[in-house]
Amino acid sequence: MTMSDANKESQQFSLFENEDPLAPITEAAAKTPPLGKYSNFVVYVDESGDHGMQTVDSNYSVFVLAFCVFHKRHYCEKVVPALQKFKFNHFGHDLVVLHEHEIRKEKGDFTFFQNRQHKHAFLTELTDIIEASNFILISCVIDKEQLRAKAGSIPNPYHLALGFCLETLYEFMQEKNQDGTLTHVVVECRGKKEDNELELEFRRICDGANRLGIPLPFDVIFADKKVNSAGLQLADLVARPVGLSVLRPAQENRAFEVLKRKFFCSGGREKVGEGFDSWGLKIYPTKESEKPR
Repeated sequence: MTMSDANKESQQFSLFENEDPLAPITEAAAKTPPLGKYSNFVVYVDESGDHGMQTVDSNYSVFVLAFCVFHKRHYCEKVVPALQKFKFNHFGHDLVVLHEHEIRKEKGDFTFFQNRQHKHAFLTELTDIIEASNFILISCVIDKEQLRAKAGSIPNPYHLALGFCLETLYEFMQEKNQDGTLTHVVVECRGKKEDNELELEFRRICDGANRLGIPLPFDVIFADKKVNSAGLQLADLVARPVGLSVLRPAQENRAFEVLKRKFFCSGGREKVGEGFDSWGLKIYPTKESEKPR
């Protein structure tokens, strides 16, 4: 084996780790610079609400974009197996794709709930998986009513939220010593026109059209809606609770209480659950009483 071959091999994930596979990813390990050209993290993205501005749903007048950032080793060894076991337990196979809307409306594969208690137990177990999964949440909530009320042309809420989230993602990558390598951002296909527009905006932002005024080391990957990706499914499950926390802050929202500890925050790992407003969670337009970071 040549030295070049050895270097390549050292950059690959081994199928079976010698160390304890249940050991959590430590803060030091999370900050370890990657050996190859790709970062140690992968990002899965989903949205909640309609990004169109012609009409605004009075019952859900926000657009939410959610970035779920996973350490690849933790994702491979703990998140994916946990979600597969959950599916085997409830459906007998692991090909079901979890969609928040279908679960909530009891459509498609989710017509099997026997009663309210059965559905509650299903959702509780799913929430427990989200709570046990280590990922960083970066999200932007666009208040469409407030955005429409602002003077001037109305920007695309998806593109607006994308810019906020990518800028924050870069700050997180800097914190983890990953900003010198490429990180993939996985989004779900929405349609040829929408995907082309999104890719153009994504590359424009990453080419330097951002608040930081620098190139961002990210690449976008489009995934078919039918793809059975654990990361995309978890992103789908977290987006709506974030939106509801902004729309109805007084309403009970157990999912959001769990998600509070996932947000990228100003105090680092020691202050999880605090200081995420205007950091990991951005609300736009910003209230006049709040100063953006």
